[in-house]
Parts: sequence; structure tokens; C-alpha cells
Amino acid sequence: MAYLRLVPQNVNINFVGIRFITFLISAIVIVATAITIATKGLNYGIDFEGGYIFEVRLKEEPNIPELRNKLATLNLGETAIQKFGADHDVLIRVERKVAEGTDENAAQQKVIDAVKGAIGVNEDYRRIETIGPKVGEELVHNSMKAVLLALAAMLIYIAVRFEWQFAVCGIIALIHDTIGILALFSIFPFEFNETAIIAILITAGYSINDTIVIFDRIRENLRKYKKMELGALINKSLNETLSRTVLTGATTLTSLLALYIWGGSVISSFSLPIIIGIMIGSFSSIFLASPLLLYLNVKRGEEVAVAGAANTN
Repeated sequence: MAYLRLVPQNVNINFVGIRFITFLISAIVIVATAITIATKGLNYGIDFEGGYIFEVRLKEEPNIPELRNKLATLNLGETAIQKFGADHDVLIRVERKVAEGTDENAAQQKVIDAVKGAIGVNEDYRRIETIGPKVGEELVHNSMKAVLLALAAMLIYIAVRFEWQFAVCGIIALIHDTIGILALFSIFPFEFNETAIIAILITAGYSINDTIVIFDRIRENLRKYKKMELGALINKSLNETLSRTVLTGATTLTSLLALYIWGGSVISSFSLPIIIGIMIGSFSSIFLASPLLLYLNVKRGEEVAVAGAANTN
């Protein structure tokens, strides 16, 4: 039976040998992200900055793309519209933008008048609410808590399944992936909203799955090649799993690229961070998590200790 292989069977790339170059690339990404966040901050969207929510029941079934285009022409900032509840119900969210010295009530009324002018003043506006920045702060706190709890759960899982050294390397790689996603939102003018949090969690899940596959092969080879030098063993394990890593990444990215190109503006903005995250996750699994094991004194098993004692005698 023939198998699809995107990587030659006898490939022998010296991943460990180029670790200092890949470590440098990761360090540059981390430093650049820290600098841009400290100087520019993140461009928080409606979910974090607060805004105005309109729940509207339309007389006719809504054409979401057409309504989205109408709202975009208002230049109110970030706007989001989606179906909500019944077939004729829509939920509209508009970014809260209040200039310094401007009255809050006047700014709110301006947005309400603009939205009603675009949607229609005779529609049934069942709910109009303002979400203040305090709600956004709570969402930021809860989002960060969710990410940290996810990382902690993964740390415990890897430590139980493997050894603490593997867990430390896996979490370092996941932190690197998280910072890589933040780099996308800090360096480029993308809005940081709930989609960004989802992208971080999806990237973490994908990355840790890829990392565990490689770690599992390293552990297997540690038992099989008890006297092989650790750097050579890590290289062997990475090359043996490279075809699987590339094939999985390629199929995942193909699906995401299709969503990005043909999925429309909403799906595209959701897909792009995940595409970047998948690439960052694959990079960290191969070039970061595994080579870091060289510096954490990974155990080679009781038989190695016995063999070492025999050689000493």
C-alpha cells in the first residue's frame, strides 16, 4: 500500500545543530512583541473596549452581508452583525468611541441615530444597551485566566504522561506560541477581540498535540537507543516524525486557507490568526520544544545508569 509522503523517507535534517539560530528567531519575536505591546499596546475591539448592542427584529428576513456593508459606510468604528434568535432577529454591536471632552449620552445617541438610519427607524428595536469598559476589563481578566488555566492543565498532563523535563519544554513552547499570536495583533493593525483568544487556545491545542507526538517518539527512542547521544537521538526522532508533522500542518493550513480566501470578511478575520498560529505552533514543536530537552538532563533509564556504572568499573 502506497502512503502519501511530503518528506523523503530517509530525510536527515540536523535540527539540533541549528538550534541557536531558531532560538535567536524566537527571542527576536518575543522581544519585538514585548516592545510593541509596551509602546503601542493592543488594538482592543468591541469585546474588550465596550460598545453598543442593538437587538433588532426586522420585518423581513435580513440580508446579513448587505446590512454589514451599510453599517461599514457609517464609519462608526468596528461593527459586528449576526443573526440572533428567530429568523428575523439580528444582533448588532458597535464599538464604543467617545472622544475626550465629548458627552457620553451625546455619543451614544449619535450611534443610535446612525444605526437606525441604516437599518430603518420603523424596525422593532427590542434592546439597546451600552457595555462599559469595566465589562471589557473583566473579559480581559477572564480570558487571560482561561489561557493560563489551559497552559497549567497541559503542564500537568505532560508531566504525568512523560517527565517534568518534557512538561517544562512543552510549556515554554506554548508560551512562545501565545506570544507569537500576540505579535500578530501588536505589530499589525488587527483588532484584539474574542477571536484572538480563540486563536490562542486553538494554537495551543494544535501545538501541544504536535509536540506530544514528537515527545512520544523521543521517549520511545530513549528506550530503544540507550547509548545514543541525546542530540543525535532528538534529531532522529524529529526526522522520523517530520513527515507526519508536515502532512498534518499542510492539510490543516489548506482548509484554513480555503476559509480565509472564500469565507467572507468575518470568517477571514477569524481564520488568519489561526493560520499564523498553526505555523508558529509547528515551528515551536520542531525547533524549540525538542532541542530544549538537551539542557534539562533528561533521564535515560535505569539500564543506562547500570551500563555507566559498569563502564566506570
